[in-house]
Amino acid sequence: MTKKRKLRPGELGKYFMIFILPALVIYLIFSIAPFLYTIFYSFTDYTDMNPVNLHFVGLKNYIKVFDTPLMLTAIKNSVIYAILLTGFQTVLGLPLAVVLNKKLKTRNLLRAVFFFPAVFSSLIIGYLWNFIMSSSDFGLINNLLHQLGMDTVNFFTSDNALYSVVLTQIWQWTGWGMVIYLANLQSISPDLYEAADIDGATGVQKFFRVTLPLMCPSVKIIVVTGLIGGMKVFDIIYSMTSGGPGDATQTVMMVMMKKGISDGFYSTGSAFGVCFFVIVLLISAVVTKLMGKWSEAIQ
Repeated sequence: MTKKRKLRPGELGKYFMIFILPALVIYLIFSIAPFLYTIFYSFTDYTDMNPVNLHFVGLKNYIKVFDTPLMLTAIKNSVIYAILLTGFQTVLGLPLAVVLNKKLKTRNLLRAVFFFPAVFSSLIIGYLWNFIMSSSDFGLINNLLHQLGMDTVNFFTSDNALYSVVLTQIWQWTGWGMVIYLANLQSISPDLYEAADIDGATGVQKFFRVTLPLMCPSVKIIVVTGLIGGMKVFDIIYSMTSGGPGDATQTVMMVMMKKGISDGFYSTGSAFGVCFFVIVLLISAVVTKLMGKWSEAIQ
């Protein structure tokens, strides 16, 4: 019978490093290196007409970013989109999770149904809802309204387009929030609810005094990731409205792609990307700080 060899101090860490190294190399190549190149190109005159003989231009591209009339509109639309999506996703996901955490016969089926839209690409969801909301004869909603003798609705006017897109994303991502909440709910000890029952707490009191304070970690995750994802929105806008009508649904990512890719001004597009990174970083820091204070206040 062979004796089991004992690992020397620090030897286990070397084995872990062997497995981590490939992922780290891939991350450096496909994430860190492109980001550093983006910062570099943002200070040059790199365009599709001048891809080789680059010259340092200082802050010229950053001045162009903030001189672009569309920039303020894009930031406003991105912020509205991110706040609405995150707010509804956070608020609607929690009661869904609470209900589907109970011992219902169909809870597994209902969990799958609510989470199912999050499995699909936002591009596919966008094309699907574009068909459903279309104002033409084949649009499902307007066709149904017409059959019922009711007035049809144009979902993609300047006033409605952004909110129509937000509606589709609430439908797609609320189930994802529900799953995060469910994971947190199932980690709460039943003993806490039994103690609350002994104290004579009602269902509402148990929710606000037991459930909600212990749900702070999942609320933080959903709010922070929701805001970051909302600010980065591109694919659903591209597939549903392409930024129109007019500038009604232009977002920062749409403007960045237009300037940086479609128009061939790669240096300006890089400056857009760096500015956008800083904006999202600041928003994330502020939201994380506020969520921390909220967590302390209700506990």
